[in-house]
Amino acid sequence: MATLKIAGVNFDHFHMGDLLRMVHEHPNAEIVGISDEQPERMLEAQSNFGLTDDQVFTDYSECLETTKPDVVILCPAAARHAEWTEKVAPFGVHILMEKPFAATLAEADRMIAAMAKSGKELAINWPLRWVASHVKTQELISGGAIGDVQEVHFYDGNRGPLWHGADKIEHEPTDAEKDASWFYKKAEGGGSLQDYLGYGTTLGTWFHDGKKPSEVMAMWNLNSKNDGLEVDEHSVTVARYPGVGLSKFETRWGTFSDPWVTQPQPVCGFVIKGTEGTIASPDYASTVRLQNVDHPEGIEIEVLPLEAPFANPVQYFLDCLESGAPIEGPLSIEMSRIGQEIVDAAFQSAEEDRAVRL
Repeated sequence: MATLKIAGVNFDHFHMGDLLRMVHEHPNAEIVGISDEQPERMLEAQSNFGLTDDQVFTDYSECLETTKPDVVILCPAAARHAEWTEKVAPFGVHILMEKPFAATLAEADRMIAAMAKSGKELAINWPLRWVASHVKTQELISGGAIGDVQEVHFYDGNRGPLWHGADKIEHEPTDAEKDASWFYKKAEGGGSLQDYLGYGTTLGTWFHDGKKPSEVMAMWNLNSKNDGLEVDEHSVTVARYPGVGLSKFETRWGTFSDPWVTQPQPVCGFVIKGTEGTIASPDYASTVRLQNVDHPEGIEIEVLPLEAPFANPVQYFLDCLESGAPIEGPLSIEMSRIGQEIVDAAFQSAEEDRAVRL
């Protein structure tokens, strides 16, 4: 495999540090440049990955013209995903966009159109796709362990988006940091629904084998008079799948603990019900629990670590580019677009206090 040149552009989302570390550790990838309008946001990455001053830019176009990357990793605020895709696509690069797909379905379609013009690949990274318990769950579903999926139950979140940074380093946010952060601004695509619902609806579409619901109803806990926030920190979405049943997707900023440290209650992750069994798939678990006709009492199934090139999004995306294999599952624009369509309907439902048809 030839060494691919990677640039990281826009550090709005702290996941940029995690993705650059995956590039840094990849034997056939090289970080050639990073760019952000706020230079202080790049200091940690420059130090962590040994980048020289001439590899650090505040002008994205100068970065791309100078370093000529093959792939650009983008981590802008949710409401700016289309804008940044349209800025970067003309440079003829493949793009790995950190979740969510976009703030709206219309913006997602703008991204698809911009990449179609460039002839390059676009992948949407959902970090939960790389949690081994959920990969094992998908393997069990595909193998027929629980029959046809009828219900997907999703509960996920964390203590809040500013309680941790790259590499999950903990940090207790101040009110001033909340006021300044895009995560807490409606116009920037903030809020727990926009932040986490796409995880549930996109991986839920994976578990549902690409099926799309007909109708969505959502409610969020939003009371700016009491908490001073303009975005939600808790939402519940119910989706009706024709001829199948109801699925539920719940998002929460403010869990008692972060699930990658200590699982809170309710447990973060998925529970899947099929026609012939169930699977409980907690985030970051070493086992998943399978219940079916052969094991009505339930059994624990060991989850093995993911192996290259399927252990993280950078490995997977670069392998697809090298081999010509199609991008599949939650990272594909087809599956992510269905997830985004459900998120759009949920947002509209919560705002208008009514069920919304897709």
